[in-house]
Amino acid sequence: MEERIGEALVRIGAMIPEQVDQVLKLQQDGDKRLFGEIAIEQGFINDKAIRAYLDSRK
Repeated sequence: MEERIGEALVRIGAMIPEQVDQVLKLQQDGDKRLFGEIAIEQGFINDKAIRAYLDSRK
C-alpha cells in the first residue's frame, strides 16, 4: 500500500498528526483542494517541506 502524503509528511517531521487531521477534516467538510494546497494555506508546511517529501519518495 502506498504511503499517503500526510503520513509521509509526519514521517519526515514536516507536520504533526494533529495538523494532518485538520487538513483531512477540511477535505471531508467539502474543501476540494489538494492536501498540500490546504496544508500550505494553513501554514503547516512550505515549499521546503514539499521538496523534502518529494525527495523521500525517490
